Amino acid sequence: MTTRPFRILGLQQVAIGGLDKGPLRRLWVDMLGLSPHGTYRSERENVDEDIVVAGAGPFRVEVDLMQPVDPNGKPRVHEPALNHVGLWVDDLPAAVKWLEGQGMRFTPGGIRKGAAGFDVCFVHPKGNEQFPLSGEGVLIELVQAPPEVISAFEQAAG
Repeated sequence: MTTRPFRILGLQQVAIGGLDKGPLRRLWVDMLGLSPHGTYRSERENVDEDIVVAGAGPFRVEVDLMQPVDPNGKPRVHEPALNHVGLWVDDLPAAVKWLEGQGMRFTPGGIRKGAAGFDVCFVHPKGNEQFPLSGEGVLIELVQAPPEVISAFEQAAG
């Protein structure tokens, strides 16, 4: 295995799905006190989501509360309820290239803009013959960290 040309800096988001995001919002905003931050809707991705946040600054973590635009459509953003986790990465293109070279399977679509405006790419939850490595049952979103997040994590790491 060659030297890894990137670092995972921390948790960027957790995405939680349900048929109706109303109960999710009651739990995460009304009961737990997370702050509403924005919304995102995509027919192509079959998602209508509320973005809420915990923490502040570069250590803020998003919790995406998702419901499907079409409950019978795909992807099925509400199954499983814990849809995916997002990880900050300091060099997304280098990470994708290196991980693919190691046999990691990614979902179709490559690197693209995500709901929060950052470049993202998804590690597929299941491997295949061509790319046997995977998220081991978990969809993992790799998120390009902006310079202020990279700097803050470097300072915190000492």
